[in-house]
Amino acid sequence: MSSSHPDGLPTPRRYVAMAAIVAGIALAVLDGAIANVALPTISQALGVSPARSVWVVTSYQMALVMALLPCAAIGESLGFRRVFMGGVLVFTLASAACAFAPTLNVLIVARFFQGLGGAAVMAPIAGLIRQTYPMRQLGTAIGYNALTVALSGAAGPTLGAAILSVASWPWLFVVNLPVGALVLLASRALPQAPVSKREIDVVSVVLNCLLFGPLVIGVDLLISDPLLGCGLLAVAVASLVLLVKRELPLPAPLIPLDLLRRPAIRVSALASVSCFTGQMASYVALPFYLQHALGLSAFQTGLYMTAWPLTVALAAPFAGRLSDRFSTAWLCAFGGICLGVGLALLAAWPFGHNMLPFVIFAMICGLGFGMFQTPNNRNLLLSAPRERSGAAGGLQSTARLVGQTAGAIIVALLLTVLPTDSAPRVSLGIASVLAIVAGLISMRRAGAAQAPGTTAGA
Repeated sequence: MSSSHPDGLPTPRRYVAMAAIVAGIALAVLDGAIANVALPTISQALGVSPARSVWVVTSYQMALVMALLPCAAIGESLGFRRVFMGGVLVFTLASAACAFAPTLNVLIVARFFQGLGGAAVMAPIAGLIRQTYPMRQLGTAIGYNALTVALSGAAGPTLGAAILSVASWPWLFVVNLPVGALVLLASRALPQAPVSKREIDVVSVVLNCLLFGPLVIGVDLLISDPLLGCGLLAVAVASLVLLVKRELPLPAPLIPLDLLRRPAIRVSALASVSCFTGQMASYVALPFYLQHALGLSAFQTGLYMTAWPLTVALAAPFAGRLSDRFSTAWLCAFGGICLGVGLALLAAWPFGHNMLPFVIFAMICGLGFGMFQTPNNRNLLLSAPRERSGAAGGLQSTARLVGQTAGAIIVALLLTVLPTDSAPRVSLGIASVLAIVAGLISMRRAGAAQAPGTTAGA
């Protein structure tokens, strides 16, 4: 394949390349959500406690957050297409290992490698999109990516339940094999852009792993084993200090400190962390609220919550088209405040037998999140130099995962110290504040907003 066109790929190659990107991100996102619903089944089938089975999810998330930034750096060094295809291959082979895992420990290790593959798929996505689509259509392309993430996240639990209703849990991973093979085939259409050939700092990679690995495990143990959890968090903080000290003078560091010096990127990253913290806190709190406080069944809970991601799926492409024409700062501000208002209504409304207001408020949340996510991602990506697109994509994904982890921690702590009936509503109130804060942070870019369709550093 020839190298990429200076302003995107020609058609029809562009559509094949985008199909590979969308299918790859769907694989990684679906597998992060599809295993959750299978944990009780896996626990029973392998004869382990429910607490131990949670590591099937934790190991995947830990590998993702540990490997995202190194994979982004490797993508800039070796090429985004090569890293993406390598990630799909590792993910697919690890899926086969998951399907044939005879014990929980083997499954946990296989899931860890799946997470490494998922990180290699996710990290170069932003750079690949930037090389695939012309500048004038980047907002729309990023909107399609957000649509894929939203639909995959929404479909994960439902698809997992459907598979488990007709087959055993290994089939959750077997279905990845043909899809992975098709993605590898379509990946031949991805752009081959010039690479930086920079050397990867192994010490920085190790410090990065010592930052995020102990951080995820420490957070997980903070309530069950506070002493060990705090010790691991101390290791994470020490690793962060050493990593920043080592990376600060470098022109293209592993942790993109050079990008964070740019106000537009710094504001977008902070707003993303705040918004995703609120989003995940509400996603974790709502099932407890609906089932414990309102007495709904698990099926009814899933049905009512579907209104949120489906609205995100509708709003994200529309927000992408708007971000090609209007200021991303004001779009993000509207989205964050809209999400905050929806969450505040969910927390305060006295729901009875009529659940129609819940559906309306959930749709307001979905509209706000969709209107925030796509313009914010576009701004973060296009504010970075083209040669640092991989680092920008890694920063974007890391901000999302940090926010999601923080949101889960908030709800876990509140469920520990407050009654189960009241903790979810308090969580929704905090999530509302965080979403509004994300919108207000985004407004800091408004003063420096440029003409529609252009962004600093693009």
